[in-house]
Amino acid sequence: MKAAVLKEFGSPLSVEDVPEPVLGTGEVIVDVVAAAVLPYAAEVFSGERRYPLTLPVTPGAGAVGRVREVGPDATRLAPGQWVLCDPTIRSRDHALTPDIALQGLSARGDGGLRLQRHFGQGSYAERLLIPTENAVPLGPIDPADAARWLVLTTCLVPYGGLLAGGLEAGETVLVSGATGNFGGAAVAVALAMGAARVVAPGRNEEALTGLERRFGAHVRTVRLTGDEERDRERMTAAAHGPIDLVLDLLPPTAGTTPVRAAAMTVREYGRVVLMGGVGMLDGADLPLPYRWLMRNNVTVRGQWMFPRHAPVRLIELARCGRLDLGLFALTEFALDDAGEAVAHAARHGAPFGLTVIRP
Repeated sequence: MKAAVLKEFGSPLSVEDVPEPVLGTGEVIVDVVAAAVLPYAAEVFSGERRYPLTLPVTPGAGAVGRVREVGPDATRLAPGQWVLCDPTIRSRDHALTPDIALQGLSARGDGGLRLQRHFGQGSYAERLLIPTENAVPLGPIDPADAARWLVLTTCLVPYGGLLAGGLEAGETVLVSGATGNFGGAAVAVALAMGAARVVAPGRNEEALTGLERRFGAHVRTVRLTGDEERDRERMTAAAHGPIDLVLDLLPPTAGTTPVRAAAMTVREYGRVVLMGGVGMLDGADLPLPYRWLMRNNVTVRGQWMFPRHAPVRLIELARCGRLDLGLFALTEFALDDAGEAVAHAARHGAPFGLTVIRP
């Protein structure tokens, strides 16, 4: 089969013939119809982000496709079914603290690297081997809409953060990083989950205006100045009431000031969920005041990706119309043009855009 291969960090992707995946018990082979290209994929492939990734590798995290083969322990999946391929590979031999690898992208710790040896090959390929539980049925879809359903792979990340924060209908959410690709998706997902309003701070005027145009009065945008105290006051004022949940999705380049400014807008007994990349590239760590956290009963938690049940629930939000996948503009590339797709994604990382490879 054909696949795009990264042989060395900093080298271009090479599209070539690679061995077919071999099916085992507890596994599924999927014919990839559409694979997502992350806006920061070029930073990963260059080595800039220093993600743990064993080379050579076929990259690509997440796909939509049709089941080709199933293992003997599959009781409901069958060849021909449309599925969303969850790239979050979890070990099965420790229920409390499973090791995790992001297929075709990264891993957590030594255990994650061990998972990567078997499930490391990603979705920039004609076929993909995944654990049975990672093939999430989509139900019947129009084949022409396969790439549109791939939008769920972007939405799943902030959905995991909003679930971790216990978002309830009627609450106010502040999305730190709302003008980014995942941040824009977070705004859409929070409203789909029933948030009364979303506070969206940022410096990108075009992106902020786009959020206002798409969501109207449900979103309150704030132009950040870089002055922490002033920005905190403006974000708090924009909410027109208490902020129940803060979700941070800022990238490694953002620094700690806007993260702290946003986090400390949360109300007493509020929740802060950290999902971004601040400090990952040897930057400063995030300082939050002990007394403020303790006296105000604030919950702070980190969240990497999303729980196993999240894709099923998010598919239902899309099917019932609460989450509008049509908000996203798609740009599609053939597998032979995978390098161009990665470059395009890097240039167009604004909210509500998705670069797609169609093997």
